[in-house]
Amino acid sequence: MKLVLDSNVIIAAFATRGLCSSLFEYCLESHEVVLSEPIILEVTRNLREKIKLPRNTVIQIESYLRSACTMIAPAKVDSSICRDRSDLPILGTAKAGKAKYIVSGDKDLLILKKYLGIAIMDPRAFWQAVKSEKTTS
Repeated sequence: MKLVLDSNVIIAAFATRGLCSSLFEYCLESHEVVLSEPIILEVTRNLREKIKLPRNTVIQIESYLRSACTMIAPAKVDSSICRDRSDLPILGTAKAGKAKYIVSGDKDLLILKKYLGIAIMDPRAFWQAVKSEKTTS
C-alpha cells in the first residue's frame, strides 16, 4: 500500500521514541512511503531549527529518507481545497503518488478526512486501522 507521511510525523519519528517512531519503522518495512521535495525540505529544516539536531545527523536522515522512500513530484492541487496553503504539497504528493493514506498530525489536513478518495488520518487512527486490517486478514 502507498502512503504519505506528513513532515510532522517524520520529525516526531526522529525526535522521540514513541508512536510516530514505531509507525515510521512499520510503514517503511511494510508499505511504500511516498515523499516529495517539499516534504523533505520541511523535515530537514525543522530537524535543524526546531529539534536542533546536528547538521551531519540531518544530512544522514535526509539521505536515508531519499533512499528508503519513493520520491515524486507533487501534483498541482487547487488552493481552495484546504485552509493552509503549506499543506498543498502534501495533498499533491498523495495525489501524484496514488496514495491510499495521508498520515498527519496537522489539524488543517485532518479536518478534510478524505481527498480524492485518499484517507487522511492521524498517526494513532492509522495505527489502529492497520492493526485491525492485519487481524482481519
